Amino acid sequence: MTDTAPAYTAPDATTRAAMLDTARFDAAGLIAAIAQQHDTGEILMLAWMNREALDETLRAGRVCYYSRSRGGLWRKGETSGQVQRLVDARLDCDRDAVLLLVDQTGVACHTGRRSCFFSAMRPTGLVETSAPLIAADTLYGRG
Repeated sequence: MTDTAPAYTAPDATTRAAMLDTARFDAAGLIAAIAQQHDTGEILMLAWMNREALDETLRAGRVCYYSRSRGGLWRKGETSGQVQRLVDARLDCDRDAVLLLVDQTGVACHTGRRSCFFSAMRPTGLVETSAPLIAADTLYGRG
C-alpha cells in the first residue's frame, strides 16, 4: 500500500448486507466492477463481481472478483502478487455497476501493463499506448 492511501474501514455485516441488497446483479448474478487508482484517477481494469466477491471485498478491504472463465472467486494478486487494496467503493445511480477506488500494487493487467486499457482506437487502427512493465510469464511465475 502506498503512503497516500487512506485507511479502509469495513462496514459491519448488517450494513454490508443492506448495501448488497440494493445492488442490481444481472441474470447471471454478476455486477460490473471498474477498478480505478484512488490517487491518480487512472482506470485500471473492468471485471465482474458476484454478491460473495463484493461482500468479501467490502469486508476484507482487499479486492476479490468473480472469474467467469474459472467459475469462482478470484482474489486479485493471489497468484501474481499484484494486489488491489480497497480505498472506497461506490455504486452507480442505477446500482448495476460498482466503482472500486483502489491502491494497486504493481500492474493491474494480466499482460503486465499497469492498465488493461492500452489499445487506443485511432483512424489507422488499434495503437498500443503502453508497453508491458513486466513479462506475463514473470508475472505469473512461468518464466
